[in-house]
Amino acid sequence: MVSIEGEYLRADAVFRRWVGQEGLEPEAGRYHLYVALACPWSHRSVIVRKLKRLEDAIGISYLHPFRDERGWAFPGGRFVDDVNGFDFLAEAYEATDPDYDDRISVPVLWDKKTRTIVNNESAEIIRMFGSAFDEFAEHPELDLYPEPLREEIDAINSWVYSEFNNGVYRAGFSKSQRAYDAAFDRVFDALERIEALLGERRYLAGDVITEADWRLFPTLVRFDAVYHTHFRCNGRRIIDCPSTWAYARELFQRPGIADTVAMDEIKRHYYTTHDELNPKRIIPGGPLGVDWWAPHGRG
Repeated sequence: MVSIEGEYLRADAVFRRWVGQEGLEPEAGRYHLYVALACPWSHRSVIVRKLKRLEDAIGISYLHPFRDERGWAFPGGRFVDDVNGFDFLAEAYEATDPDYDDRISVPVLWDKKTRTIVNNESAEIIRMFGSAFDEFAEHPELDLYPEPLREEIDAINSWVYSEFNNGVYRAGFSKSQRAYDAAFDRVFDALERIEALLGERRYLAGDVITEADWRLFPTLVRFDAVYHTHFRCNGRRIIDCPSTWAYARELFQRPGIADTVAMDEIKRHYYTTHDELNPKRIIPGGPLGVDWWAPHGRG
């Protein structure tokens, strides 16, 4: 959606039930995750599922990075739905609510028992993965939302989302110079704030990695390769921010995280899906010389 001033407005997720509510008991094998690795909101849910080692308890299906007017699709190959045989994710929304006529977004947490969507809000899905399935997790001890830090985590999540995670979209999809300029300034004010914070702390909330870090990471991964060019966020690159760049590499190098980063799918999705921004669908070759495996020095 776009305001009359040309500002991009993200629609809220619609399906907001929680595992643990009556009728949605935690069960191994009952719930399934639909994601596109190209999408940052999907990416955070994939990361938390992997960190908690919930792979055996919660299945996953990957959607193709290219999205046309029909929405996210399962065209075949590794992009198939083995649970319902859907060709398009829109079918999951229709199965849940036949009258649904709104945005088809990822991630989606699906209930195989009732054949309906439980939740399509990534922030809530990662909270569920963080604790609701601990009896089935291989790492139940991992707490990404520790009680003593919750107030600070919530505060960090709020401004990082509004100014940075979603801010790059506001810049990219602005329909007026004024809206773009305002969004651009907010993105780089936030990046400056992130850089300063990470110059003082190892992680956003202090000495331990929390969900705040894994909510920020997918935007950092995409920034130089996509947002800097495609969304016109060309004020600075992440590699120009010493503390943030070292921090991003540290998170990338955590066990299993690199496997969740599909840069080819990320670039293909953004540069071929948004014809209003890139009508020729040419995918840039860069950035060159970026080594995510270089020592991060944040010991």
